[in-house]
Amino acid sequence: MEWFRISRDIPFMRHARIFNIISIITFAVAVGSLSIRGLNLGVDFTGGTVMEVAYADAADLGKIRESAARLGFSDASVQNFGTSRDVLIRLPVKPGVTSAQLSERVMDELRKDDPKVEMRRVEFVGPQVGKELFENGALALLFVSIGIVLYLWLRFEWKFGVAAIVANLHDVIIIVGIFSLFQWEFSLPVLAAVLAILGYSVNESVVVFDRVRETFRNRRMRSLAVPQVIDHAITRTMSRTIITHGSTQIMVCSMLVFGGEALFYFALALTIGILFGIYSSVLVASPIVMYLGVSREDLAKPEPVRKADETGAVV
Repeated sequence: MEWFRISRDIPFMRHARIFNIISIITFAVAVGSLSIRGLNLGVDFTGGTVMEVAYADAADLGKIRESAARLGFSDASVQNFGTSRDVLIRLPVKPGVTSAQLSERVMDELRKDDPKVEMRRVEFVGPQVGKELFENGALALLFVSIGIVLYLWLRFEWKFGVAAIVANLHDVIIIVGIFSLFQWEFSLPVLAAVLAILGYSVNESVVVFDRVRETFRNRRMRSLAVPQVIDHAITRTMSRTIITHGSTQIMVCSMLVFGGEALFYFALALTIGILFGIYSSVLVASPIVMYLGVSREDLAKPEPVRKADETGAVV
């Protein structure tokens, strides 16, 4: 399906160095922010108190956040849990205060606005659990990255695997770096979004790489140089890219605007990841493939040399 077709190939590879410089600068800023500022880890990773409370009517999440802020928890996570009357509150660790004491303070504050509010449960998430979640998340990123390299190596050629993993790591560092730069809360939903972007980005890379392979194997295009082949492949997939990513971005932006606080950072990470996923697949992975010296012989089998027999017939 195509909404439009570009008649002339866009010379992306002619400007590859400019885009590479932009990528290196962006990457350096992200790494620098991670090194200096670090991540603003949520309760899932740092530990804290998790409370479930129930209201007789639909809960006003804004008032609950104001109540938590009056106790000094301006960064408390408040979201509906199951129904509009059930609310899940996540509070960070407060030195010298136990979970029982903290929950009682919160309940006293909440009862000022609604005396009928009830406590359903209260749990303490220890830092050890948070550390284990963080380590498991890092291992998940590692195994996904290794799987992507192996998949592209088997399907195409090792140069494509290396290019894809560099592009995907570029996306991960940029997303995490932006969260570090603005000190947005990094929680399990955000980690899930990062893992989802890895698969999303590699899918776009596979589409471009597949078109590169088709172009190399096309006999009518044997005169094209490698940069021209890559330009042709990217240009011919642009319509599909705009339709696919545009539709996905509309859905993610809907979550970002209307999903509330519970989905805000998840949708924000997806929004950033989709934009940089398109960029990296086209303007990071493709130039790396070109720099690694991909050639027609890597993807297309050479035609057998035909010789003439004694009668002059070609065999």
